[in-house]
Amino acid sequence: MAVLIDAIDVKRKTVFEIDDTPFSCLEVEVSTPTARGGQTLVRIKMRNLLTNAVFDKTFKAGEKFREPDLVLVPASYLYSDSSGSNFLDEESYETLTLAEAVIGDALDLLVEGTQVKLLKYNGNPIGLELPIYVELTITSAEPGVRGDTSSGSVTKPAKLQTGLEIRVPLFIKEGEKVKVATESRTFAGRA
Repeated sequence: MAVLIDAIDVKRKTVFEIDDTPFSCLEVEVSTPTARGGQTLVRIKMRNLLTNAVFDKTFKAGEKFREPDLVLVPASYLYSDSSGSNFLDEESYETLTLAEAVIGDALDLLVEGTQVKLLKYNGNPIGLELPIYVELTITSAEPGVRGDTSSGSVTKPAKLQTGLEIRVPLFIKEGEKVKVATESRTFAGRA
């Protein structure tokens, strides 16, 4: 039997299902009336996990939601082509193709063999979770010039093997591997 979640129990990052669609709670606000007999209402800012649409909706405290069939499975990035981006599901060893709309701008951080987690809903991939850091090679970076530190900024632009451009310290050279934070897309250290 499916697990039911009361609207009043929904917290930030809770996932739930409404009308066979999975949602993730971004913010929740509970309003309790002062008048007798008034009903407690729960206002939820939620994201549709299939379309990424974000909206607010108000529910009565006693309304119930089903828990969705969501699973994170380990996978590795293989390649991208005209049909989408291909990943190897490391549990079933099948190749899964995700459309560009699902991947978004994550391709800027993916090279062959990158380990990710695929989010599956009812067995079908609907999204991916990147690791905290990825290791990428610098393909072009201008040499650091002494005296550039006067502006207070001790970084320079560098292009990565995926085409993404980030700011790196002056001592980083072309051909070096660096760690990039996937959430902020910033330099996190040498690899």
